[in-house]
Amino acid sequence: MKKLFLIIGAPGSGKTTDAELIATKHDNITHYSTGDMFRAEVTSGSERGKIIDKYISVGDIVPIDIAIETILYAIKKASTNVVIIDGYPRSFEQMNELNKYLVNETEVELVNVIEIEVSQEVACDRVLGRARGADDNVEVFNNRMKVYTEPLSEIQEFYCRKNLLQKINGERTIEEIVNEIDDFIQSRI
Repeated sequence: MKKLFLIIGAPGSGKTTDAELIATKHDNITHYSTGDMFRAEVTSGSERGKIIDKYISVGDIVPIDIAIETILYAIKKASTNVVIIDGYPRSFEQMNELNKYLVNETEVELVNVIEIEVSQEVACDRVLGRARGADDNVEVFNNRMKVYTEPLSEIQEFYCRKNLLQKINGERTIEEIVNEIDDFIQSRI
């Protein structure tokens, strides 16, 4: 059975970097970033990529059916039994759709949702400091932050009720954050 860990956090919380570093340390962990998967699809020039680009270029959420297809494909094709996906879910609807799938799934178990907490100021400084691409400017950041925070309390409440939410302080050194998340994941597998 595949053990799934979801890592959520504001834009700039470090979720992708943290997950990459953890996966690099362990042969039995595969990491996927929904954001990276979406950007790769856009770069490919496919029809799906063009649809995705319309959403991510303004900081909006990619439609649920496209996101779920991408995530399910990644989990099932993973070469390891432990999969970390960061950046998902980003909405109450995405969470519900994923939950509906996982309820009937016998090959995948959602072990935990890890939330990396950072303030809006820290997140903004990190995003604007990295200047990775066209989707990194103040206006888009503010929209992405709003898109992240609006459904957050519902997502937190849902996973808390299921005893699946683990919060991590994301305003420390990368090493401290990665070690805490890694130790937590190792204790759950």
